[in-house]
Amino acid sequence: MGGLGVGIGWRSELDLTIERMAGVDFLEVVAENIKPAHLPESLRVLRARGLPVIPHGVSLGIGGAEQPSPARLAHLAACAKALDAPLVSEHLAFVRGGGLEAGHLLPVPRTRESLRVVTENVRRAQDALPVPLALENVAAIFGWPDDELTEAEFLAELVERTGVGLLIDVANLYTNQVNLGLPAVAALDALPLERLAYVHVAGGYEHHGIWHDTHTTSAPQAVLDLLTELCARTTPPGVLLEWDDDYPSDDVLASELSRIRAAMALAGDVR
Repeated sequence: MGGLGVGIGWRSELDLTIERMAGVDFLEVVAENIKPAHLPESLRVLRARGLPVIPHGVSLGIGGAEQPSPARLAHLAACAKALDAPLVSEHLAFVRGGGLEAGHLLPVPRTRESLRVVTENVRRAQDALPVPLALENVAAIFGWPDDELTEAEFLAELVERTGVGLLIDVANLYTNQVNLGLPAVAALDALPLERLAYVHVAGGYEHHGIWHDTHTTSAPQAVLDLLTELCARTTPPGVLLEWDDDYPSDDVLASELSRIRAAMALAGDVR
């Protein structure tokens, strides 16, 4: 896969904004929000311009004990084909069990047994998809008490077993550092960045000492500093801005893409 560049998450509320913005190299769309047979007109327009579009799933639940749903995998596969996507991304997360939905992207227990189950789930997903799969690290709101591996160790071993790609969300690394005391730069040093597919950047806010990864504000400087640290270690194929609500003006979004490019350029000074 070639370089993706700097992109933005496509949302229906931002369709015209993205169509008229300069400096957008690729897009990501939440797979559950589209129907492959009836793509939004805006996505068809942007695809016709040659912009790659990556389907990004949020409900596959690849970190659960149950096997991934064939119907959900078929939907992701259909999205990838309809968009002629270079890859599909999902979250390394637990989202349901016993028929109950968690309503949140929860961290998986990082045990050897969990690794075995997730490995099998990833392989099933890879077999069902027509393009490579990349998994995203999640923003944890708690840690399981019996974890045997760090998140970086878990991901590294999962990559070694399956060859799955990584979608590294630097905002999620920052969230885990603030909320759980997990050093973000140390995680970057331990992750198998040679399998990096692309990167997420997003903003949030702090409330009573807890960082909430809301994707509704500009990325804090600390998150962009992590992006610089990542780019000092490897050249990411792509970096994408997520903005999911309280949508700002075109100028603000364009400024965010410029801030991302500036943070990437700073990596040359860090090396």
